[in-house]
Amino acid sequence: MASEARAQDLRTLVALRRVRDRIDREFAEPLDVEELARGAHMSAGHLSRQYKRAYGESPYSYLMTRRIERAMILLRESDLSVTEICLIVGYASLGTFSLRFTELVGVPPSEYRASGADAFAGMAPCIVRQVARPIRRPPSA
Repeated sequence: MASEARAQDLRTLVALRRVRDRIDREFAEPLDVEELARGAHMSAGHLSRQYKRAYGESPYSYLMTRRIERAMILLRESDLSVTEICLIVGYASLGTFSLRFTELVGVPPSEYRASGADAFAGMAPCIVRQVARPIRRPPSA
């Protein structure tokens, strides 16, 4: 009985890893939890619960974080407009993008661009990725 439960847990973890890999690959595509769940042969609720249990955040939250991470890189390393970056990383609305960016990074995209590039000059890209990773911040009062 315990070995069956362990085998089921492993199958679930493999499915969750595939979902995470898909988010990493297709973050700019119009993904939603229902679509991710269908690909994993789970209900959306079950996927969300299991994903949060395994990774500490919902699949939707991870997807939004990946999009903002990519936007941060583009803001630092390109001359694309904020609107172009918004669309490239998978947002359909500049307002939603700006709101989510500010929520995760602490400053609006244009302010991040103005100060962000200089802060990481000379750092190895692998270090920049670690120190610049967006952190979910509690809502301000």
